[in-house]
Amino acid sequence: MPLFKIGHQLEHIKEVSFKFEREIQRITEQNLQILLRLNFIRSEFALNNFRIDTLAFDPETKAFVIIEYKRDKTFSVIDQGYAYLSLMLNNKADFILEYNESQNQSLKRLDVDWTQSKVIFVAPFFTTYQREAINFKDLPIELWEVKKFENDTISFEQLQKASAKESIKTISRSDDTVEAVSKEVKVYTEQDHLQKVDSETRELFENVKDRLLNMDDNITVHPKKQTIGFKVDNNIFCDVVLQGKGLKIYLNLKIGDLQDQKNVTRDVSNVGHWGNGAYEIKLTDLEDIDYILSLLKQSVRKNKA
Repeated sequence: MPLFKIGHQLEHIKEVSFKFEREIQRITEQNLQILLRLNFIRSEFALNNFRIDTLAFDPETKAFVIIEYKRDKTFSVIDQGYAYLSLMLNNKADFILEYNESQNQSLKRLDVDWTQSKVIFVAPFFTTYQREAINFKDLPIELWEVKKFENDTISFEQLQKASAKESIKTISRSDDTVEAVSKEVKVYTEQDHLQKVDSETRELFENVKDRLLNMDDNITVHPKKQTIGFKVDNNIFCDVVLQGKGLKIYLNLKIGDLQDQKNVTRDVSNVGHWGNGAYEIKLTDLEDIDYILSLLKQSVRKNKA
């Protein structure tokens, strides 16, 4: 998508190339929290003849994330992605040791949710074949496109899957590495949550989801192990937990950041809970949905980049 600077006439801002792969890596590592909400662990992590460009940790899912940078287009996201995941799952102690040494903490193997492990590829461009390769609903691999422009601006955007319905397990029988990793790594979908609740709760969630997606063109859905998160501009603004009867919605706001005249939210800032934020809403019907959506809009505005 072309960019323009507003003036008397629109001035086209040209895209410029990254000179080296290392430049993409440096920008990403220095801004890992801003771009991907990840904690930096190690650059150039070498293990068993592999060299991982960036090793990171997701504090929300309690899982390791491997990040690889590419300037060229000749690589297989499936083959390389699963090779790195296999390396991780077969050498868990080394990854934990690296975490503890870099963070000066005492992380244990059981503290890590290995099922949420994933690989992220960052590149200026992905081919049509590479884009199609990620169209599995349960693929633990993400593609992020980074572009640099002549006015010292970059864009950093995740490529979304297009109507992903097929499972990666359909091809795992012909690939031992994919099959082995798929037994341990789990990519959660909306259906994983919906199949555990009754039809009324499913209908309630679908109604809330549709209304949320209509709030902003940049809102996306991100199912996780315990919650279904909703992001705006890559920031979580709410998490939804589906229960036997109704929903629990957590607003990613700090105490004092929400105007709730009807006092329908609960302060959970000092209470253990799934999801992000200090406010909880219990929703069992659509009776007060318009007011609740007004609260969610406040979180959207606060978390919008």
